[in-house]
Amino acid sequence: MKIYTKTGDSGDTSLFGGGRVRKSGLRVEAYGTVDELNSMLGLVRTYALPDPAPAWLETIQNDLFQVGADLATPPDAKTAYIVRVDSGPIEMLEQAIDRMEEQLPALQNFILPGGVPAAATLHVARTICRRAERICVALNDEQAINPNVMTYLNRLSDFLFVLARWVNWQAGESETRWSVRA
Repeated sequence: MKIYTKTGDSGDTSLFGGGRVRKSGLRVEAYGTVDELNSMLGLVRTYALPDPAPAWLETIQNDLFQVGADLATPPDAKTAYIVRVDSGPIEMLEQAIDRMEEQLPALQNFILPGGVPAAATLHVARTICRRAERICVALNDEQAINPNVMTYLNRLSDFLFVLARWVNWQAGESETRWSVRA
């Protein structure tokens, strides 16, 4: 199979379940940003990470493919091969957040993104996740999407924030508090 089809040369792309849309549309922007997030998490996985972070991130990368497929398939599409995002991945994120927060000191101030390279990269991933969520909210304002997708992205950004803190904590890296300049 060839990687190029030439069908998108004029700025349109096909959706799962049929139909073509402009590549500049919110739906394509949403699943494209989820793909960007997935790639950033692939970069995070190149770092030495404490267990069970590598397994969590691999699971999340697989989940993000499902999120992208869900976004690339309008809710009214007649297709049997798309599995919609359900509450399972959301619950997994919540359990992982709870597990990490049991070990972390309570957050009493805003902190600056940074720390060890893996944690700093997780903060970048978190901001990409937040952008994906904002795009999904805008898309949902125009055309309904699976509400579990927005919940998942919201919880994933929380997870990535806590994971960045946890990776720094595991590495013995202190957090830099945000300080207001007068």
